[in-house]
Amino acid sequence: MNPAKTGRRRGGWNLTTTGKLPNDLNSFPKLLDRNAAKFAARPAYREKEFGIWQSWTWSEAREEIRALACGYVDIGVKEGDTIAIVGRNRPYFYWAMIAAQHVGAIPVPLYQDAVADEMAYVMEHCGARFAVVQDQEQVDKLLEVSDRIPELSQIVYLDPRGLRKYDHSMLHNFKELQAKGRAKSSEYEAEIDRRAAAVGPEDTGVMLYTSGTTGRPKGVVLTNSNVLMTAKNTCEFDKLTEEESILAYLPMAWVGDYVFSMAQAMWAGFCVNCPESLDTMQ
Repeated sequence: MNPAKTGRRRGGWNLTTTGKLPNDLNSFPKLLDRNAAKFAARPAYREKEFGIWQSWTWSEAREEIRALACGYVDIGVKEGDTIAIVGRNRPYFYWAMIAAQHVGAIPVPLYQDAVADEMAYVMEHCGARFAVVQDQEQVDKLLEVSDRIPELSQIVYLDPRGLRKYDHSMLHNFKELQAKGRAKSSEYEAEIDRRAAAVGPEDTGVMLYTSGTTGRPKGVVLTNSNVLMTAKNTCEFDKLTEEESILAYLPMAWVGDYVFSMAQAMWAGFCVNCPESLDTMQ
């Protein structure tokens, strides 16, 4: 029985599908379009890097996400594929999840401090064909266990340091993939629109795995309706609007961060702020 649909609490959360979402706001792609139109110049994501805050408006965020979605299609992402996301809280990884939903794929965020064996188990379990990761450390983990995850065909990395001499037959630089997506946008835009329009409230929005402290990690499948109805209800209860500004510091693989930094942010249209590191967060 799905605890998200029964309203039973798991780990302090009560994800519920009570009520009904408006048809034009029942998926992340639709919410992104609404936010880019309604809150175009308002900040959507901010990240502190080298001590300086970088900022993207909702209009700019939509362009970044659509470019990545086109890049996904170019490297062969198909509807129903799973894409593992491994990294700390950064706008790029939230974009990676939303872009996955634009192409009909399912994002699966993993704990970035997981060892190679733990990552291999989760990726094999969910059948991940693609991965978007932080840096050389995460690339090395995946390559180390590549024989256990034969379905993994492509890895996208954000930080290129240390990766220049690697075999790039299955590796892609995140920003270069976006650039390729922009260059081929006229070729892929109609396909992106078709796939995004096909995503509905009862489709799987994300797969989240437990940390595995008492055994093998367990996968939890959440529909768009699960998380967006929770976001709608909690935003209304707490009177959250586009004026809010939140700090994203929880592990991206945890349901709490997905509700706050993904679902509530998209529903209300507020700004998600990503710290430079846990050490400098205060």
